[in-house]
Amino acid sequence: MPQGTPGVRQAPGRPGAGLAALAGAQFVVILSTSIVNVALPRIRDGVGLDDDGASWVVNAYGLAFGALLLAGGRLADLRGRRRVLLAGLALFAAASAAAGLAPTGAVLITARTVQGLAAAAVAPAALALVMDLFPPGPGRGRALGVWGAVSGAGGAAGVLLGGVLTQALGWPWTFHATAVGALLVLAATAVLVPGAPAPDAEARERGRGGLDVLGAGTAALGLTALVWALTAARRAGWTDPPVLGALTAAAALLGLFLLVERRHPSPLLPPRLLRTGRVAAGNLLMALLGSVWIALFYLLPLYQQQVLGDGPLAAGLGQLPLAAANMLGSALGPRAARRFGTAPVLAAALLTEAAGLLWLSGIAADGSYPTDVLGPAVAVGLGLGAAFSLLTGVAVAGVPAADSGLAGGLVNTTRQVGGAVGLAVLGTLAAAVTAGREDRLPPLEALTAGYRAAFLGGAVVLAAAAALALLLLRRPAPAEAVPPESAGAESASAEPVTAQPGPR
Repeated sequence: MPQGTPGVRQAPGRPGAGLAALAGAQFVVILSTSIVNVALPRIRDGVGLDDDGASWVVNAYGLAFGALLLAGGRLADLRGRRRVLLAGLALFAAASAAAGLAPTGAVLITARTVQGLAAAAVAPAALALVMDLFPPGPGRGRALGVWGAVSGAGGAAGVLLGGVLTQALGWPWTFHATAVGALLVLAATAVLVPGAPAPDAEARERGRGGLDVLGAGTAALGLTALVWALTAARRAGWTDPPVLGALTAAAALLGLFLLVERRHPSPLLPPRLLRTGRVAAGNLLMALLGSVWIALFYLLPLYQQQVLGDGPLAAGLGQLPLAAANMLGSALGPRAARRFGTAPVLAAALLTEAAGLLWLSGIAADGSYPTDVLGPAVAVGLGLGAAFSLLTGVAVAGVPAADSGLAGGLVNTTRQVGGAVGLAVLGTLAAAVTAGREDRLPPLEALTAGYRAAFLGGAVVLAAAAALALLLLRRPAPAEAVPPESAGAESASAEPVTAQPGPR
């Protein structure tokens, strides 16, 4: 999309600074998904929660975040991405501070829910603004590499920072730190990220029906029921009546959502979006990647603490090699894809991550971090970084400017919901294997057997995703996926990283 295209505005001379601010917003959002993991035992004791209640310190954030991402993305398109981003960051900071000051478990869980709601506005708005700052071409490819690096690093950094803060200052600082981070990003965004110009005629026409409130409501309730059911199934089992009831409600609400979308003049999820470029394929693959990603950052620190005996600080420091490898993979992935093509490089990245998980499936109850975790973590980080940056590009490539916020919301939704599914399935697998071995193995060996099974399951999922990537992305994107205004400038805009000269 050449400079001057309606709906796109760059910050003269400072797009890199604007990218840093926007990447900071994504970092804070992802950080908040994992920063409480190692602090949960102390949070539980600090506000008087039982184990089930403590799990909702994590689940409340994930539920609100995943359920409202589509609405947040469309709201950003209709009300202004920069405005929605700034408001979301302000609300996120306030909710984070409230969580750190919470006197009771109920107040803490409520604050985490509001945090998730704010994050659902921040994440898609920030990604859409990155697309505004960097039209299709070399700059956007590099920007999405940075985006992938900070997203993957945010999960690892959350575990590290959570361990350091919990041990040094106490669990409330896991929330105070995110409040400070959100305020810093808000200030940087206000100074460095330009507002978008007035929408063009096409954008006004697409938004003429306003926000699809009924569609947003049915989608949010349906996704909430689905994620709740998947979360509860880890504890109560898949045949538990409330779990089955929630799954039934999710199916009914999401079915109603599809009916609403067919009738609304400006649907929350217009069918044209899924027919654009490789949006559908990118989101399917992102869901598979997310299903393993979120489970990994949940289960690996547990193995380090429960089996290897690491404290919160040691478990957090153990994520540093993974985070560094993730950043390296995010930088190398787009460059390799420029030379060899997106499909083979994406498949190689997914297989690299699968190999790391297969390596992790050999962990021992009497093992150690250097022998059992370090090497696999580096392989996982390299593959995750490259795959995430490439899939983000696939999922937003060729999307018209008027829909870029929604595209950002959709790819975050599929990652989040995929993560909920993966954590439920792999967590259930780990628990079932452990329970089946407890009567004939020492407790730590039974626990380790469960983690081994979960990591092996993740490797199988990623290997299947690699094969699917080669199948779905082997053909060029359809010509009609390229927006008319960019077709003459760069026909590869439907391909986030191509074999053409110039890194994307």
